[in-house]
Amino acid sequence: MSSSASGVVDGVVNGGISFWYADDGLPAVREPLAGDASADVVIVGGGYTGLWTAYYLKKAAPFLRITVLEQRFCGYGASGRNGGWLYNGVAGRDRYAKLHGHEAAVRLQRAMNDTVDEVVRAVAEEGFDAGVHQGGVLEVARTPAQLARLKDFHAHELSYGERDRELYGARETAERVRVAGAVGSSWTPHGARVHPVKLVKGLAAAVEALGVDIRESTPVTEILPGRAVTPYGTVRAPYVLRCTEGFTAALKGERRTWLPMNPSMIATEPLTDEQWAAVGWSGREALGDMAHAYMYAQRTVDGRIALGGRGVPYRFGSRTDNDGRTQLETAGALREILVGFFPALAGVRVEHAWSGVLGVPRDWCATVTLDRATGLGWAGGYVGSGVATANLAARTLRDLVRLDSGQEGRTDLTDLPWVGHKVRRWEPEPLRWLGVRGMYATYRAADRRETERHAPGSSRLARVADRVAGRH
Repeated sequence: MSSSASGVVDGVVNGGISFWYADDGLPAVREPLAGDASADVVIVGGGYTGLWTAYYLKKAAPFLRITVLEQRFCGYGASGRNGGWLYNGVAGRDRYAKLHGHEAAVRLQRAMNDTVDEVVRAVAEEGFDAGVHQGGVLEVARTPAQLARLKDFHAHELSYGERDRELYGARETAERVRVAGAVGSSWTPHGARVHPVKLVKGLAAAVEALGVDIRESTPVTEILPGRAVTPYGTVRAPYVLRCTEGFTAALKGERRTWLPMNPSMIATEPLTDEQWAAVGWSGREALGDMAHAYMYAQRTVDGRIALGGRGVPYRFGSRTDNDGRTQLETAGALREILVGFFPALAGVRVEHAWSGVLGVPRDWCATVTLDRATGLGWAGGYVGSGVATANLAARTLRDLVRLDSGQEGRTDLTDLPWVGHKVRRWEPEPLRWLGVRGMYATYRAADRRETERHAPGSSRLARVADRVAGRH
């Protein structure tokens, strides 16, 4: 395949940040920081976490002077590149159950269930279009080993109080969506499809309308107690909140804090009515599977399929991509997954391919923290489930700031088990590059073995990869 300087490869747009920006347009960039400044709260990062934090803080305490600093423009990172899954998954729940007890993890899960509804409510209240369709999440199994994992997964979710989840066989699954070879599925109502860029643009506009000062094209090079340092000046504030997710490694002293993982996505051309009839999917559920190297997909507002998975998951030295460009072989592999799921779409063109960046802690646990001694706070490590988790994290940061400043007492959110969680740093290079690349190669090998052998149990290779990853 040949490429051009414009990022178009054999008719496929590669990068350009994401399909979502190609669809909705790039935003007009706001002014950078004009010099040294002061605020009550400075938020570093203009993605979902930073914007939701500013939104809820300003709503709760309109007198607060809040500044958001963003290195490019709001939504440039994962918030503008993700799969549009607004769902109730939260990274680290099982570990929190071990550390704090099962009931604490149940409270965290219930808060995540409610968060899906909270995002839908807030979008409706602010009156902007985010392409929301609340059809839940359907996760399918296509091999005996995947079916065994699906049943275990379903039972596990029920054990955390999700009583409205449903388990389907092959026929019931096909009635929802016709995935080739699907032998079962699990569906939860706690999920919705969103248009990621419409969501982040609408949220940024709502935050600005509340009186929050958003400064774009303003990279923060260092975060210290009481100040955020940029090339254009320093913003001083009693509270400095780091909401940088997959770009955290670029900050001074944070290279090994969270590992930037690089999932990739493709978007097809719009499907015809006949093609949709062959696929089904009238409920527009967010769609995933039970493979170790899993996929995730949505039926977009304009009738395409946007599908993602792991590409080249990690770049040496915690580097991030260039405006969302991804590897050609990754786009090809994702197209193979698409056609494997939906053989009737073998002739459908892929029109866009891109990569995102998400943050992965060493123990794969999402966290929210405010250090009362320094005023430094942070939230992230969502491991790919950040569209909803960022909202819960933001409301938790709001409550922690208000608790510390004496505006509010303890709340249900400040008592969640992920608050204040500490985790060790990632290994230095080249160990983390070798480990992550080896881990995902092992997951892919486990998927191949399960498909070829058609055995009912999960491959032992996957358990090895889990141990290497630190997931268990």
